Parts: sequence; C-alpha cells; structure tokens
Amino acid sequence: MERGGCGSEWASDLNDSECQNEIFRMAEQMVKERQDITGLNCIKGASEKVIVDDKGIKYSWKEYMEKLMNKENDWDHKLTAEVKEGPADYIRMDKVRAALKEMKRHKAPGLSGLVTEMIQAIGEIGTQWILDFVMVL
Repeated sequence: MERGGCGSEWASDLNDSECQNEIFRMAEQMVKERQDITGLNCIKGASEKVIVDDKGIKYSWKEYMEKLMNKENDWDHKLTAEVKEGPADYIRMDKVRAALKEMKRHKAPGLSGLVTEMIQAIGEIGTQWILDFVMVL
C-alpha cells in the first residue's frame, strides 16, 4: 500500500486491518523521527577497536576524559594582557537604562530576591540604585 493510501478513506476503513497497520506504521515512524539521540551504538576506543557494549563505551569515555583533563598543556608563560591601573571605566546611566529595558520579565528571582519588574517599577530610583551598586564593584 502506498504512503497515505488510506487518505480520506481512513474514517470509513478504520475496521480494515490493512489500513490500521498503515496508520500505526506511520504513527510509529513519526514518533521515531521526533526522538532525540540519547546514546551511542558504537565508539572507537584508544586501541582503535570498535566498542559496542554500553559498559565498554562508558569506560572508554571515562578513560578519554581522564586523559584529556590530566594532560598538562605547554605554554611560554608570557602574558600578553596589559595591567590596567587606575579607576574602572565609568558606567553611564543610559547604559543601565538600556540594560534594564532589555532584561526579560517574569523570571525567577536570584539570591537577592529582586526581579526585573521590581527595579523597573521604581523608575529612576531603581536605575540609580543599580548604577551605584555596580560602581562599587
């Protein structure tokens, strides 16, 4: 039976087992297409052999990550960044206003308990408070 062969006849042919099988096959295919890839089927290990069992794959990844994280990187110990002396750059009020305007609303508060709507609701006082706070840092 061709894809979609049941077409407009689905309602009338639902009792037909061939049409039911076609519907289930298409639904199953739709589900498979929307699934995320959750695991690997195989991986090449350090010995260049293909590993297919889950335990071997996990061990191979663990081995790889340990090697990667424990490797010491070579560098010439030269710093290219210049040390800045003096006061920090001044942050202007219009930049704080623009940042507050761009902040997303209806988000959960952080440790301070403040949300964007609270700061925006008190207007210039809130903007000045943020500016003062940032300039102290």
